[in-house]
Amino acid sequence: MTNHPIDCIIPESAQIAEGVTLGPRVVLAGDGIVLRQNARLDAAAVIGADVTIGQGAWVRAGAVVLRSVPPNAIVEGNPAQVVGYLDGEGSRRKPDPKHIDIHALGHLPRPSKVDLGVGNSALFLMRRITDARGSLTVGEVPTEVPFSPARYFVVFDVPSMELRGEHAHKQCQQFLICLHGSCRVLLDDGQSRCEVTLDRPDMGVFMPEMIWGTQYRYSPDAVLLVFASRTYEAEDYLRTYDDFLAELERRRA
Repeated sequence: MTNHPIDCIIPESAQIAEGVTLGPRVVLAGDGIVLRQNARLDAAAVIGADVTIGQGAWVRAGAVVLRSVPPNAIVEGNPAQVVGYLDGEGSRRKPDPKHIDIHALGHLPRPSKVDLGVGNSALFLMRRITDARGSLTVGEVPTEVPFSPARYFVVFDVPSMELRGEHAHKQCQQFLICLHGSCRVLLDDGQSRCEVTLDRPDMGVFMPEMIWGTQYRYSPDAVLLVFASRTYEAEDYLRTYDDFLAELERRRA
């Protein structure tokens, strides 16, 4: 077990991986608690029963965590909520992955494709046509949308504190457009991370296979449209970050 301050409360049943950092007065308040590798818990954090703190996650001081925390997430508050993610790995880790500012891309022609620096992920700026009758945005397949969809689904009525996604696909590619409201999309290739705020229907994020994707900070009125390159296949999902990293390692071997 990782060394911890003597004023922490640590039940014998807690599973604490190597590299975990515990601040003073941390309380693990119940059974079934798992702290994964390189997690950080700041002073006076309280972790509830049956909660898992994911790899590299950061629980800020005084947070009361009643739900499991995703890998590399930053949580704070009571009850704790995800407020961001950490970027990089090892000594390169720092708060706030690169956040793409759509306003800095206004000079680009449409349609345009912007490399996000996380695997082959990309931001697509779609055409928008506006006149007295209203506005329309369009993308042609496969010249302006990166694949021919085999399936679509729509995510809506998401409470703002809920996370969506939190998985990767072995083969399936996805294209995300927020038709109404806003949400944040985190893209993770196992080494680098990037965040995009989707808040208009004329922009989309391409998430290729083998990218860990998470969506969070949904506005109450958010409507997220997702096109998928394949029909639903349960075996195509990598549902834990450990499995995702293991599959990346297998492909590199």
